[in-house]
Amino acid sequence: MDKAIDQNSGELPGGDEGPAPALRLKGLHKVFADNTAVDHVDLVVPRGSFFGLVGPNGAGKTTALSMAVGLLRPDEGRSEVFGVDVWSDPVQAKSLMGVLPDGLAMPERLTGRELLTFIGQLRGIADDVLARRTQDLLNVMELNDAERTLVVDYSTGMRKKIGLATALLHGPRLLVLDEPFEAVDPVSAAALKAILGRFVASGGSVILSSHVMPLVEQLCDTVAVMAKGRLVAAGPLDEVRGDGSLEETFVRLVGVEAGAWEELSWLAS
Repeated sequence: MDKAIDQNSGELPGGDEGPAPALRLKGLHKVFADNTAVDHVDLVVPRGSFFGLVGPNGAGKTTALSMAVGLLRPDEGRSEVFGVDVWSDPVQAKSLMGVLPDGLAMPERLTGRELLTFIGQLRGIADDVLARRTQDLLNVMELNDAERTLVVDYSTGMRKKIGLATALLHGPRLLVLDEPFEAVDPVSAAALKAILGRFVASGGSVILSSHVMPLVEQLCDTVAVMAKGRLVAAGPLDEVRGDGSLEETFVRLVGVEAGAWEELSWLAS
């Protein structure tokens, strides 16, 4: 595929500390009624990292990422992408990232090619560049055989792949993916893993949210563990998991309390 568009190239503000990280969250906070979904979260995602955000269902991962990318306004705090504030300069910030939300809604009465063309036109990508990138992405995602198939008729794996293609279309430097492998068949999952690996190897950064520990352990070099709206651990994968597996560390940090299973003693009777 061709290089990222000009507005995505070059160094961005980093201050005296050097180049800014791919993503920085400062005091991110969100309350829904009486529920604190995200509780003053601070997080730094290094450039060039494959970053895993893990946590049980309801931990606040989706809410945190939605605020991070500009889909949900925080009650407090900031989100910066390569030093660009997501809320004060949303156009520039969103040009630097591609987003694949969980349960992404998209125009379904279009083919994959038509969808990519439509998204590219909305982003103002030149026609010749758009045509080339669309073909490249359809090739890489192995969706050429579905040339005449409408998105509404896509399988779950195909929908994930075309969603990732829309996130990559404008040449972002950061991908933010919320449960990208959920309900995806092994063949499609392998293709997605290869694409994301190549993206990071070429200098991109990826944030992947998941509650599947072996997947995160396989793909990611840096992780953060979230529970009840707070970060309970963050850092390089090897440091966070210690001598055990990531799943063992995760269960120790956020798992069921000792003795909880005693309430189910009747199952053994």
